[in-house]
Amino acid sequence: MRRSTAVIGLTAAALATLVVPAQARQPAAHAPQDQKQAVAVGYGGAVSSVDLDASKSGIEVLRHGGNAVDAAVATAATLGVTEPYVSAIGGGGYFTYYDARTRKVYTFDGRETGPAKMTKDFFIDPKTGKPLSFDEAVTSGLSVGVPGTLATWDSALRRFGSRKLGTLLQPAIDVADRGFTVDQEFYDQTALNADRFKDIVPTRQLFLPGGKPPAVGSTFHNPELADTYRQISKKGLGFFYGGELGKEIAETVQHPPVDPAATRNVRPGVVQPSDLGHYKVVPRDPTHVDYRGYDVYGMAPSSSGGSTDGEALNIMKQFKLGDPVQALHTYIEASKLAYADRGAYVGDPAYENVPLKTLLSDRFARSRACLIKPDQALTAPVLPGDLNGAGCATPSGTGQQLPYEGPQTTHLVATDKWGNVVSYTLTIEQFGGSALTVPHRGFLLNNEMTDFNFTSSTPAGYADPNLPAAGKRPRSSMAPTIVLKNHKPLLAVGSPGGSTIITTVLQILMNRLDLGMTLPEAIDAPRATQRNTAQTAAEQAFIDRYGTALKAKGQDLVLFPGPPAGVIGSATGLEFLGGGKVEAVAEKVRRHGGSALVARPAR
Repeated sequence: MRRSTAVIGLTAAALATLVVPAQARQPAAHAPQDQKQAVAVGYGGAVSSVDLDASKSGIEVLRHGGNAVDAAVATAATLGVTEPYVSAIGGGGYFTYYDARTRKVYTFDGRETGPAKMTKDFFIDPKTGKPLSFDEAVTSGLSVGVPGTLATWDSALRRFGSRKLGTLLQPAIDVADRGFTVDQEFYDQTALNADRFKDIVPTRQLFLPGGKPPAVGSTFHNPELADTYRQISKKGLGFFYGGELGKEIAETVQHPPVDPAATRNVRPGVVQPSDLGHYKVVPRDPTHVDYRGYDVYGMAPSSSGGSTDGEALNIMKQFKLGDPVQALHTYIEASKLAYADRGAYVGDPAYENVPLKTLLSDRFARSRACLIKPDQALTAPVLPGDLNGAGCATPSGTGQQLPYEGPQTTHLVATDKWGNVVSYTLTIEQFGGSALTVPHRGFLLNNEMTDFNFTSSTPAGYADPNLPAAGKRPRSSMAPTIVLKNHKPLLAVGSPGGSTIITTVLQILMNRLDLGMTLPEAIDAPRATQRNTAQTAAEQAFIDRYGTALKAKGQDLVLFPGPPAGVIGSATGLEFLGGGKVEAVAEKVRRHGGSALVARPAR
């Protein structure tokens, strides 16, 4: 959501907890504007997100002495209020962090996990022996995984933060109590879900006041979420993970609060309070590739973002990327190959033997790059590569079709005056998640379990690494990325978009590092996404600009179907300009634009 309300400040109690000098509490002459902006340049730290209120929350934390992790948590918590259909505490995500003291990148895997009673045929209808339709699976308790967002915030704060979680929830509580102005994006997302929201009683009561989406320009309040945040602040993480709230989550999943008059078949799920009590965030080593002298760090499996982008970059660096058309042709072909390998080899490493070292090796990249021809497109779907990386023989057989992955997520970036950096992607999967709101708690539950493949979708001879299992994390495409140059941060970037996240981040990196664009230009440029599919989906501006030239090389472009139609991703990013100056960047137009803010526009 990108909407404007009164300037968000921390409450007196929160300010006391922050323990800042009295003069620092006075109204600042450089207070954030009440209008969103796509680019901000300045000093003392920065935040960029899809929402003005959320970015303000993070900036206020920075201005009162908090660090990048503190600001990221405050921003994410406010997104839970203003962007509830994507970033609620009923979901999960991946948190990537550069620590300026150690000059190292750290990552936290806060992906949802399958409940203990999940089986490999979880989404098979026992009456027919066939997979459930996606529509029937998503709006159900079956789709709900054990949430990881709140545990991610706690883990990141305990390791690298300087403020307590309760303090950082306060700006979001203020927004939830005060309310925010409904914009077109919020209205559109609500309307998109209205048919299923109306069948779930607490969801209808919260998000369809008067039985319809709240009008653009009206004020939306969520006092129930404000109270939930307050109780989390007071009672701690155990309140959610196995405590009172955990029991309510399990009850909602097992007995979905469906309107008795509804005809929708909302199947119950199997999440138990013990599933929440056993949930753990997993600290992981980041993925890393050297791309033309830049160190690119990403999220390792269970996400496929870092491995797939890393492999594609390794393939691309085998070529000189000169003019934009040749560069885009190479980018599209590298994406095909990397996605083929993603589908065959990447899953939760606690359950699958993921050959990550091989996938990110230059030797393997060369064995894939030699398949790319400068004037002829590979016919997709292509087969996975030979992990032995021997020779350049074209694989024979039929490649896999792209499994469905919900396209809705949110991404934020933050940095502080010390040079710490956060790139964080979080989600409840698709707009509205499972559509199940925990009664009287003000937040929706995820539908992340539908990111598992319902049945095997890999080519013959390849075991599917993304089938359901108890405790398993479904494969994700989230790709929070940090780029270093000479061991210092240069870029941080990420995007929502389901399986298009990988290509959005990859294309932004190519635009910035290879094609000489500024970061605002790299994010604003028209996009295409090739995910080992027969056609390459693209935005209309991309087709208009490059369609004819790429068609001459065998590329088949079609308009990206969405949702929203014709729009790929909604990225945010940071670039470090030297001398303590940072450039925060958000979208200008996509999904009605984002919000980039800096702590101080000038020294």
